Amino acid sequence: MRVLVTGATGCIGSWVMKQLLEQGHEVVVYDANPDPWRLRMLVPESEVAKLKPITGAIEDTAKVKAVIKDEAVTHIVHLAAVLMPYCQANPVSGGMIDVIGTLNVFEGARDSGRNIRVVYASSSAVWGPEEAYEDRPLTEADPLIPATHYGVFKQANEGNARVFFTQDGISSVGLRPWAVYGFGRDSGLTADPSLALKHVALGNAYHIRLSNRMDMQYVEDTAAIFLGCLFTGKQGAHAFNIEGELIDMNDFGAAVEKQRTGAGSLITAGGVTVTVAKRMDDAALRQYLNGNKPNTSLADGIQKTLAIFDRLASEGRLAL
Repeated sequence: MRVLVTGATGCIGSWVMKQLLEQGHEVVVYDANPDPWRLRMLVPESEVAKLKPITGAIEDTAKVKAVIKDEAVTHIVHLAAVLMPYCQANPVSGGMIDVIGTLNVFEGARDSGRNIRVVYASSSAVWGPEEAYEDRPLTEADPLIPATHYGVFKQANEGNARVFFTQDGISSVGLRPWAVYGFGRDSGLTADPSLALKHVALGNAYHIRLSNRMDMQYVEDTAAIFLGCLFTGKQGAHAFNIEGELIDMNDFGAAVEKQRTGAGSLITAGGVTVTVAKRMDDAALRQYLNGNKPNTSLADGIQKTLAIFDRLASEGRLAL
């Protein structure tokens, strides 16, 4: 199999590439900056050398379509996007990247002459604020009422994916992460818990700029879920919640303290509230994956992340 990963050098993309290489797949990287520096922190250079990197913008229709066709791509993991703060400040350019870029991927799959399967990053931002719903975990049957441009863009992508299936037969899965954490998560507001762990590994204090609960999802699990959906072979256009572990950011320091004595005092929290419902039910995803959904506990995810940061610090490769 020859897998195209867009936005591959980001956090989830780096773990997706790691797992694809471990499984022996050919990987084509398409990114505005295709240098896989995060991946280099996770695997030997001999593995990185197996990648086929291509520089390009996801909103470049002609180039995206040419890459999909000319590189003999059989599967696509589409992760290229800009996040909520950027889209709120720059809705036009944000829409070009997040919506037009996704349309380019699906058109490229349609026009390739091959039966290409697509798994793409939607977002929990398709949900509205918590007060818009009953106090219960939300399922895919609940109404989507996003309160941000970013959420509206992701909702549009889910709708367009359904049309590409009914009209062109392109099977796809859109996945709705909430707060992905772990090594490599270093941008976006909800990256703060991961940045806090990086600072802890260096013995530094860190203030998390959030004050609400977040659904924390370990990045290695998230990447595995993307690939599980990519290789099922099941037909249709689906969009699924991903459920992790809820924790209030004011309690995150105490959770880290349980894994490393003295670390809790380095972490404080307080700031904005993300206007997205946080209680998810991912029973539909678990059924789709035949029960094979990884579920690393928050305690184990914190421990694994600290271990990676500790290793990098000991190698002199961890810098603020």
